[in-house]
Amino acid sequence: MAESQFKTIHEIVKAARLNLNQNHWDYLVGGTETETTLNRNRASIDSKALRPKVLNDVSNIDTQIQFMGTDLELPLILAPIGSLQVFDPEGGAGAAFAAEQAGIMSIASSVCSPDIEDIAKASNAAKIYQLYVRGDQRWQDDIIKRVIDSGYIGFCLTVDTAVVSRRERDIAKRVIPTSPASPGDFNYQASLNWRDVARIKEKHDIPLILKGINRADDAEKALEYGVDVIYVSNHGGRQLDQGSGSLDLLPAIVDAVNGRAEIVIDGGFYRGTDILKAMALGANAVGLGRLEAWAMAAGGSAALVRCLAILRHEIKESLALCGVTCFRDLDKSFICDAANPNPTGLHSAFPLLDLTNEGY
Repeated sequence: MAESQFKTIHEIVKAARLNLNQNHWDYLVGGTETETTLNRNRASIDSKALRPKVLNDVSNIDTQIQFMGTDLELPLILAPIGSLQVFDPEGGAGAAFAAEQAGIMSIASSVCSPDIEDIAKASNAAKIYQLYVRGDQRWQDDIIKRVIDSGYIGFCLTVDTAVVSRRERDIAKRVIPTSPASPGDFNYQASLNWRDVARIKEKHDIPLILKGINRADDAEKALEYGVDVIYVSNHGGRQLDQGSGSLDLLPAIVDAVNGRAEIVIDGGFYRGTDILKAMALGANAVGLGRLEAWAMAAGGSAALVRCLAILRHEIKESLALCGVTCFRDLDKSFICDAANPNPTGLHSAFPLLDLTNEGY
């Protein structure tokens, strides 16, 4: 059904819009305050052009990578999304199932349902668990033990949410956010610091990911504390306003890490060419956030599997047209700065998307 219904990604985004009420749509597409960081995510991608090589044999394209010791069919990770169950009742379990079908990895959010164990049982694919800290050390240790016992291959701390951001789309409508910061005492997240990273790394035998790194010096410090994966992210433009686009942050962090840890990036990546740009500039994998939620809202895990299939086709086509057969052949020589001829914004990746006739 999903294969016949959706032939392009923008059709999936359109279906999501028609299925969501205004409050849930605004929660999905909105950012903080002026939404400048959100828009800069796309601007940072749109302002980079691809420089292809020619006359190479590209009759056999390999999209596989290895990440965290796991073979993936695509260099993609489904990012953690709070309240994913709002967009489809399966929530994190549906995303984990779709990841298995597509041969990729998923990260379960601590503020989506179902719980740790049920998401783990939903698929056999490699999974990471992401945590917002809402309790003391004993509370944290209990969560991490459940994560390890459930077979997750990594544990992720989100480090860019020390305080609750002002998302004015909700405030202006006097709407209670769809996903509150999460139940519990938010002061624990506000007090999170490098000593906590050191304690968790020392106490628990599971690879540690820090999500929300924006600076090279923070990436270097994370390495000093034994962090295994650097996750470059500005929370999809939903935390600090007036931040940089994620792709603009990547090169300096790649240089600082210098191969000592794996690097994930998210922030406005929706198309095959977007993925190539991130990989050429040194990312090891790319996180999909809003695209994951759009697909779940469009038709649950089946629509997400279909979305990932379309994205895989785009990636294979883009690799071939760049004159390479695999991601190992990409490097920064394939990227140059370029003026973007189209208006940049959240939906600039979908110029054929028409949201004027939404059926409301």
